[in-house]
Amino acid sequence: MRLHTELAALRFLSEDLGLALAPRVVAADLSEGIVVLEDLAPRTALDELLRRDGAAAHSDRLVAFARARGELNAATAGYADTYRARRSSSGPSNPEAGHVDRFARLLDEAHRDGPTAILGAPVTGRAETELSSALAELSEPGPFLAFSNGDAETNNILLHESGPADARLIDFESACYTHALLDAVCLHVPGPAWMTVGGPLSARLGDHYRGALAHGIPQAEDDLRFGFGLAAACISWAIVRLQRFALLDTRAPGDHSRPQLVETLEAAARTAEAHRAFPHLTGWARHTADLLRRRWPDADVDLTDPTAFPPYTARR
Repeated sequence: MRLHTELAALRFLSEDLGLALAPRVVAADLSEGIVVLEDLAPRTALDELLRRDGAAAHSDRLVAFARARGELNAATAGYADTYRARRSSSGPSNPEAGHVDRFARLLDEAHRDGPTAILGAPVTGRAETELSSALAELSEPGPFLAFSNGDAETNNILLHESGPADARLIDFESACYTHALLDAVCLHVPGPAWMTVGGPLSARLGDHYRGALAHGIPQAEDDLRFGFGLAAACISWAIVRLQRFALLDTRAPGDHSRPQLVETLEAAARTAEAHRAFPHLTGWARHTADLLRRRWPDADVDLTDPTAFPPYTARR
């Protein structure tokens, strides 16, 4: 089923919309499980460049990444029915709404029955009301409904190391229509690979993403509307990541995943605070991060220190 989705997504982008944001399909035989794509060499995965040289050496490539994400969302807004028809013609599928459904289910499990209860920090009262508002925003994106490959991380973009980036997004096996600003979370809150993505670079990348997005979704220029959606996406992602608490609690002191989880909560809180959204849920996120710092003394570090933890410091 994933191969069907990948094929439908790539043909949707190149053949239905005429976009050069992803590899073209050269040939396919789904009965044999074969899809042949155009050769994207000598492009390199962005995460490999960041791990090798650091973010400072490739800030322009990061800008290309942010713009490519925004361009994908912008160019596909309003074409959900076209993609559905393309996906249906490719074989059996689970409707793309399942992506939002899975996200909502994870959130529900995270704040009702999981680590929040163990830590003694359940999402209740006004924070719970705000969480419901965040979920409603993500479930009903309105004008922000756009196409995503379902995994907006730096390992899923190939670009040239120097000169024009000529970037291509890859890995569309989980592609779906969803809230566009879920694709922007990775610019503000660390994903699985990184300890931190914050600082001035994050703001710069966020501006490039937003500028590209506004070409197809003009509502992105509305500070209140954009900020509310971005904060909802970031806080919700942090709560989903908090589900890893039980696993991380069994790991030895010094494991990078522990301070990474703390930074995930605090980065989401900083993003929401910057947009003056979800004040009670933001307070809950900071309180939960403080509880984790006390529980894990090895995680009580300042990940906003750019000397000790420059943006895109890899998690070991």
